[in-house]
Amino acid sequence: MTDTARASNPLLDFGGLPRFAAFDPAHVAPAIDALLGQACAAVETAAQPDTPATWDDFVRPLEDATERLARAWGMVGHLNGVADTPELRAAYNETLPKVTEFWTALGQNEALFAKYTVLRASAAFERMTVPQKRIVEHALRDFRLGGAELVSPARERYAAIQDRQAALSQKFSENVLAATKAFTLDVTGEARLAGLPDDAKAAARQEAERAGVAGWRFTLQFPSYFPVMQYAHDRALRETLYRAYVTRASELAADPKLDNGPIIDETLALRAEEARLLGYASFADVSLVPKMAESPKQVIDFLRDLAVRAKPSAQRDMAELRAFAKDTLGLDPLHAWDMAFASERLKEARYAFSDNEVKQYFQLPRVLDGLFGLIERLFEVKLSPDTAETWHPEVRFFRIERAGALVGQFYLDMYARPSKRPGAWMDDARGRKRVPAGLQTPVAYLTCNVQAPVGDKPALLSHDDVITLFHEFGHGLHHMLTHVDELGVSGISGVEWDAVELPSQFMENFCWEWDIVRSMTAHVDSGEPLPRTLFERMLAAKNFQSGMQTLRQVEFALFDMRLHAESGDLDHAAGRTVQALLDEVRGEVAVVVPPGFNRFQNSFSHIFAGGYAAGYYSYKWAEVLSADCYAAFEEEGVFNAATGQRFLAEILSVGGSRPAIDSFRAFRGRDPSLDALLRHNGMVQEITHADV
Repeated sequence: MTDTARASNPLLDFGGLPRFAAFDPAHVAPAIDALLGQACAAVETAAQPDTPATWDDFVRPLEDATERLARAWGMVGHLNGVADTPELRAAYNETLPKVTEFWTALGQNEALFAKYTVLRASAAFERMTVPQKRIVEHALRDFRLGGAELVSPARERYAAIQDRQAALSQKFSENVLAATKAFTLDVTGEARLAGLPDDAKAAARQEAERAGVAGWRFTLQFPSYFPVMQYAHDRALRETLYRAYVTRASELAADPKLDNGPIIDETLALRAEEARLLGYASFADVSLVPKMAESPKQVIDFLRDLAVRAKPSAQRDMAELRAFAKDTLGLDPLHAWDMAFASERLKEARYAFSDNEVKQYFQLPRVLDGLFGLIERLFEVKLSPDTAETWHPEVRFFRIERAGALVGQFYLDMYARPSKRPGAWMDDARGRKRVPAGLQTPVAYLTCNVQAPVGDKPALLSHDDVITLFHEFGHGLHHMLTHVDELGVSGISGVEWDAVELPSQFMENFCWEWDIVRSMTAHVDSGEPLPRTLFERMLAAKNFQSGMQTLRQVEFALFDMRLHAESGDLDHAAGRTVQALLDEVRGEVAVVVPPGFNRFQNSFSHIFAGGYAAGYYSYKWAEVLSADCYAAFEEEGVFNAATGQRFLAEILSVGGSRPAIDSFRAFRGRDPSLDALLRHNGMVQEITHADV
């Protein structure tokens, strides 16, 4: 690769951090074509009969070539999610089939599969490091899952399925974003905004001013949508926004061309066909091969057990909410668009505080100071601002050091924008590995979607926003604090999907520790820290409606697992549709059943445009592990540096270099128990035993 090529196209420059300021969508096609050519050449060389089946002769050169492609495409994919433009979308969609075709062909390469098989059986394998052995084992597994053992015409059909699935996933995500952006609601009479917090009104006013319209403009971006659902007295206003939100990207939305229903049906059919080609009963079985869980039945039994035991608590939650809504608020019946509003009023009545009251204390700069201070205290590192090119002026960049040496760096993109897909996530820009020049340190993208600052005041976060930030930062720590030098299992790479949420959910617990909360709060007007009395009321309300919240997550997870375990049984003509299955799941586990027009599945990006297909259960599965790990801190001292170092050594630093259950046992000294999770959720009475 010439210096001229690197200088002219930032996607071809791997000398340092991504050069976002120099990026143009026109760079995508030529850069990816060049990197695909290099990767294909590396594959061809590695596959030659005279290339020795050794780590240094074929594994590492192949890894180097494919890493460059993955890093460049990762940058393009990241920008596609946070800085969407028509030009970038077109460039991404034009190039996506080529990239998909390459990875599919790589996964089916019989010569490479044979070489990995020879390496695994050789005496040299026994002399390799533990991480290297793990990478070889993963490679053999992934070749089998990638169709390397298929013969024509099944091999070609498998490749076509991968190509089509990639296109469908991208289109699903595009439709959700487009449907979210398409809806606006302008309110001209301030009386309709009664109950809405001042900062939410100010943001809506600012949105209207940007659009050149009078009054207040509301959108389906979550920081605009949810305050209306939670606080607006106007029931019709809540209903209008609710209907628009839950019918996004469906046949009931304003633009039926964005309907994700057909995409869901085709995706499920393709996944079921892929499973059959590979010799599995269902896509759920395929999905679980690289995970901790052993079978769809084990996952379904786990979820159903959790649902049965949590349901009494959820039923009490719902009965109490209905009675309060009827007797105090005059809301009878209680509709779906009343749920958040009534719940917030009930919480205020019971615990004498509101989420908006709490929000005034969580200024983003102060929250970051508290979060960074906690990480420094637990893991003996130093976090500080750093300098890098970014994709938006609001994005910040930081570095992590230990004893003066760079450990990792991360981009922090906090604010919601029309060009940014909703939600919160962590992704890796670069992984840790040993290179000839020394050590390549990891770099992460940390993304949230909170309301941007309005006027001269800093951004304010709800306590839920704070929890989300801590959650994503847990993923970031897993990626950046790794000690493993082999790329394939460093950081989050190679970690079982149903264990990857352990560090993120672990970090959430600190949002309920007084010392941490006190350190990251200052009232936006007075500067006073959060009063201890208010924190105690928050703590008392921590498990408010926890039964309902647990069942909601079980509902999503059970729907996902059954959908992918039973998709071969779907039959529109017989009425066995995706919606019918979702209704069946709700009938079994839910106490809150949404109205018939709700099309939740049409924007369920986790499983149709993310990596959670037949894997959404991992949130609850990993929560068992994370709660049990945090219990060690409760037992030994929440800020015990020795416990923090042990968690770093046995969980965070080892990445995917060993099975997650072994890492857990190394930290806790035993198998996981549900006790801590149930205690943290206030459901000890409802659930007395269960096994992961």
